[in-house]
Amino acid sequence: MAYNNKELVRFLDAQNKLYLSALSEIKKGKKESPWMWFIFPQIKGLGSCDTSKFYEIKNADEAIAFLEHPILGKHLIEITAELIKTDEKTAEDIFGNPDNEKLQSCMTLFASVQNSEPIFEEVLDKYFDGSSDFHTLQLLYSNF
Repeated sequence: MAYNNKELVRFLDAQNKLYLSALSEIKKGKKESPWMWFIFPQIKGLGSCDTSKFYEIKNADEAIAFLEHPILGKHLIEITAELIKTDEKTAEDIFGNPDNEKLQSCMTLFASVQNSEPIFEEVLDKYFDGSSDFHTLQLLYSNF
């Protein structure tokens, strides 16, 4: 099923303004500004605030479209690769709470979709002892 990329414009608009700042913060090992929702998005049903709901990924098809998008997919893989390079810190040290949990949700989502990149599993292994986020999996597979 082809996905309408117009739905992804909300992510492009936000990333055009803040992606380089987010990348810089990850390279420094500490998230300091609010960009989690559109850099590391979660599956629909996890977030409760309006911003979280605006940037939620609706289903596996939208997650695949995000990952295959020439800009959004590149950004997600690039910033995730920088995150892997961060040594001697936990996800909570880097992101704080609850953003560390949002990271686990995002990595679970993208590790679970068709034609995924291994880097998402690497983050789950490094920062979450290989554990996927149960609620993400539950929501993702209930959408089929």
